[in-house]
Amino acid sequence: MTDQEWAREVTKGMDVVINAAAITDGSGAVAANPGRYITNNIRINTNLIEGAHENNVSHFIFLSCSILYPANSATPLKETDIDLSLIHPRYYTGARMKLFSEDLCHFFSKFGRTRFTIIRHSNNYGPFDKFDTTKGHVFSATIEKIMSPSNDRVIVWGDGHERRDFLHVFDLVSFIEMAIEHKIDGSSVFNVGSGYSLSVRELVEKMRSLASKSLPIHYDLTKQSIDTNIILDTTRAREILGWQPQIGIDEGIQQTINWYQKTAKEKTEARL
Repeated sequence: MTDQEWAREVTKGMDVVINAAAITDGSGAVAANPGRYITNNIRINTNLIEGAHENNVSHFIFLSCSILYPANSATPLKETDIDLSLIHPRYYTGARMKLFSEDLCHFFSKFGRTRFTIIRHSNNYGPFDKFDTTKGHVFSATIEKIMSPSNDRVIVWGDGHERRDFLHVFDLVSFIEMAIEHKIDGSSVFNVGSGYSLSVRELVEKMRSLASKSLPIHYDLTKQSIDTNIILDTTRAREILGWQPQIGIDEGIQQTINWYQKTAKEKTEARL
């Protein structure tokens, strides 16, 4: 998708394009090679947005991100609460990349060929995630640490006090389905999140309890930790589309653990 001609070809004849594509990894991998995640993602977004416009795609859905909001807020943030001066330094360039892509959506929507829905989603989790301790995000990486039989403890980067707004992937899919059905003209922006935050420390303890594990938790203070608290106000999504999250964090964790166990069992049986 970083190839412009390919993007033009793949968007031909499409009614709807959902751009959920991104080169992304866990914070450790991103910190080791940050440039890889900026330039290539700009190419992916630009090529697909332009391709959709050129091919008269009726609806383009762009998954943006909540990192473009102020890093710490005691109250839920609305779609209008953008302040570049308050973005966490580690997220700043990535946030600018997302905002640039959003601006492209707004620009091309003015030609009337394609309507654009921009989704500023929070931290997604659930089945089919990247369960990898080096490349996965905090939710999936922690599931892997807790569930792997080779681990005798759970190592958490930092003190675990940073907070996240976690959204089950099925709730994100539900929003996308509603956005397609409603056919809003022009370009529109929606926050899509749970509406509350959970600290990494609370998350790990919930996971350990729901998995019925007694592994000790070690907080590695030598590792990087990004101190943020971004909570999304989803009032607009509820009032315009009738959407609100349906899967609570405890249910979502248990569902993900069950899926992980089932998949691990199937892999073991396949090897046998």
